[in-house]
Amino acid sequence: MLLKLRESDKVTWVGTHRAAIDNLGVYPRPVQDLLPVWIAVGGNPGSVIRAGDLGLPLVLAIIGGTPERFVPLIELYRESAHRAGREPSRLRLAINSHGFIAENSQDAAETFYPPYAQIMTKIGRERGWSPMTREQFEALRARRGSLLVGSPQEVIEKMLYEHELFKFDRFLLHLSVGTMPHDQVMRSIELLGTKVAPIIRKETARSPVVEAVAGR
Repeated sequence: MLLKLRESDKVTWVGTHRAAIDNLGVYPRPVQDLLPVWIAVGGNPGSVIRAGDLGLPLVLAIIGGTPERFVPLIELYRESAHRAGREPSRLRLAINSHGFIAENSQDAAETFYPPYAQIMTKIGRERGWSPMTREQFEALRARRGSLLVGSPQEVIEKMLYEHELFKFDRFLLHLSVGTMPHDQVMRSIELLGTKVAPIIRKETARSPVVEAVAGR
């Protein structure tokens, strides 16, 4: 229905999750033509295939494990789009990960670990995961782990590594997981914009858009 709404002023729609729509207008219209619509997925192959079938840009959340294990999902996405006859130029890819940047690696780790461990342990109780430990945290901080927590240079190296894996167009860095000190989150955003993003844009031929998401 969302795709129908962005394609025309008036829509007729019959589905299973809401009342039918009979030639109703939706206003105001978006400035963009077409309104950008991205599909966000985790590790579900069915969701990846659906995004490819629809020919929509994909946001892949990598918040655990190692990034390389997600490579087959991106291949599946692109293969699905190809089979559906979708336009390759519309197959944009974003990676979404948790992270935090400080002037040096140890400060980043010490600031980020307590709130991150608290919130991930809480989520784990709901989903059947074991409590987050410092050893697990440090493994996720390693070059082949999913967390981008460290100095600007460490985060740059990790983003470039993931660009080699995925050839992404956009990287969404979620900087505040749990209750983080506001001033340090703001400093992390500043470091992302002034130290990390310019190098990523310079080193990647496709000039990805790098965004910070300071969620609470």
